[in-house]
Amino acid sequence: MAAQTKSWKLLASSLLLLFITFYSCKKSDNVGGETPPDLVSRVSASANGYVTNESNQPVQGATVKMGLSTTTTDAYGYFEINNAQVVKNAAVITVQQPGYFKAIKTFAVESGRKHTTRIQLIPRVVIGTIDAATGGTATDANGMKVELPAAGVVNATTGAAYTGSVQVAAHWIDPSSPAMTATMPGDLRALNNDGMMRTLITYGMIKVELTGSGGEKLQIADGKKSKLTFPLPATMSGSAPTSIPLWYFDEEKGLWIEEGSAMRVGNTYEGEVSHFSYWNCDVPANFVHFNVTVIDANGNPVPMAHVRIRSQSNPYNTGVGYTDSTGYTSGYIPANSDLVIEISYFNSCGTPSYTQNFSTTNANLSLGIITLPAAAVATASGTLTDCNGQPVTSGAVVVQYSGGPVFRYPVDATGAFQFSTPLCGANAVINIIGVDATSQQQSNGMPYTLVSGTNNIGNIQACGVTTTQFVNFTINGTSYAFTAPVDSVYMSGQGTQIATIGAFQINGNNWMNMGVGWMNIALNAQQPMYYFHTNHLPDSTSNPSQNMWVTITELGNVGEFVAGEFSGTFIGPPPNNTPYAITCTFRVRRLF
Repeated sequence: MAAQTKSWKLLASSLLLLFITFYSCKKSDNVGGETPPDLVSRVSASANGYVTNESNQPVQGATVKMGLSTTTTDAYGYFEINNAQVVKNAAVITVQQPGYFKAIKTFAVESGRKHTTRIQLIPRVVIGTIDAATGGTATDANGMKVELPAAGVVNATTGAAYTGSVQVAAHWIDPSSPAMTATMPGDLRALNNDGMMRTLITYGMIKVELTGSGGEKLQIADGKKSKLTFPLPATMSGSAPTSIPLWYFDEEKGLWIEEGSAMRVGNTYEGEVSHFSYWNCDVPANFVHFNVTVIDANGNPVPMAHVRIRSQSNPYNTGVGYTDSTGYTSGYIPANSDLVIEISYFNSCGTPSYTQNFSTTNANLSLGIITLPAAAVATASGTLTDCNGQPVTSGAVVVQYSGGPVFRYPVDATGAFQFSTPLCGANAVINIIGVDATSQQQSNGMPYTLVSGTNNIGNIQACGVTTTQFVNFTINGTSYAFTAPVDSVYMSGQGTQIATIGAFQINGNNWMNMGVGWMNIALNAQQPMYYFHTNHLPDSTSNPSQNMWVTITELGNVGEFVAGEFSGTFIGPPPNNTPYAITCTFRVRRLF
């Protein structure tokens, strides 16, 4: 461990919750937000990262957009977008997946650098149903409340008054949670009432979406207000002000916008809002630009290192970011503050590989190059070959940490790979898979224990397991096909009773999904079919006319593949109850 302090003038930070997010960004001329930001100029930018669910497991098939470019996550939750046209000072990445709220991340572009991120999706959970005519309150287990006024809801598209039942889907983002940075929208930069840029010190966020009985989107009526109650974590109670500004998230700008205020009531904040989005209780702060580069003892960059910065006075006041392929990360942090940087492989590691105290003034700050201690880093190398024993020139090795995250390291033109990673303790147990993107082949998973220093993994042959994924089906003799990676083909669900097999066109409107029973799953087993939905059916829905079974024709381990087939008659929705003859074959990567 290393420690360092600097004798600059400090502003005590014990009463503030530190915010920081890291991303590739240009040193801003708008230090502290003294001038209105440029939110018009566009540049070409690239980004990559990983998308996970609430259990921190990879999400396959999620739709990722940046500018006009669209892609989907692979089986390991990985995505990459190159050369998209975005707003230079506020580039926006969005992620959408059925069953989850839209995720949105914002970053400022730095020329020649690729933005790297991890995004954790928030489940879209309905916490209550309220009658629109009488109004009422929906509450979750944390004490979050959403109160709707009587006769105060309209159709979000048409503006017409709505009088039926209202489903309230909502989620509270705990500002003291280690997952806050991964789940929150934007990067906690904001525009105050004067149009000046600030960074926010958050005391909690709430996301709310309203839908009607027919699935239509709803909003609060003009002239009406809804009251939100934000829980206040006990760890932050001592520093929470009596009154605090409210901010809503503007999805187009990718920034928080000041609007109204909330009052502290016991261990909560209460405030009224005129529309629903993400809402945030925050204290605004001036900021400075920060950057650092992380390398190992041999000078190799350490990519995807987990970089945590916190207040010296409060360990709950934290923010998290990840280094890019060159070991570099940067962002905006509060000015005049007393901080700590901690570097590890992931947030579940109890003891960081590196710790250093530092302080900020009103000037931009670079910590330069940080070299991790040799005993705290593993460097691994090897080669990747194809089925003919030739070097894989377009591919990667995927490293799955036991109980931890997934990392993806590309090979070079000779099939060689090398990566350095911080260790959590004396070693790290991993599963490593070689993927050949050209032949769509991969290796079986190979267990390996990384130790500090040099690890020669040797040769991995990406062969024996095809990575082809598809869903092919016919409806009354008309054929339809989805094939990855041109289309998104995915598996989702919790794996307890039912799995959703789905597909959609990345740049089109065609889609399908079906429910397959997942209890007692086995090769050649007959699994129940629950439903088959697609835009090629009236009202998009159909159900089996009688008990129907899916035959499992391939069943690899988790991370490998599952395939199946079925054929039978499905019935469309009433009143027509039209029968449809449907056959289907599928193959997708198995997530559970």
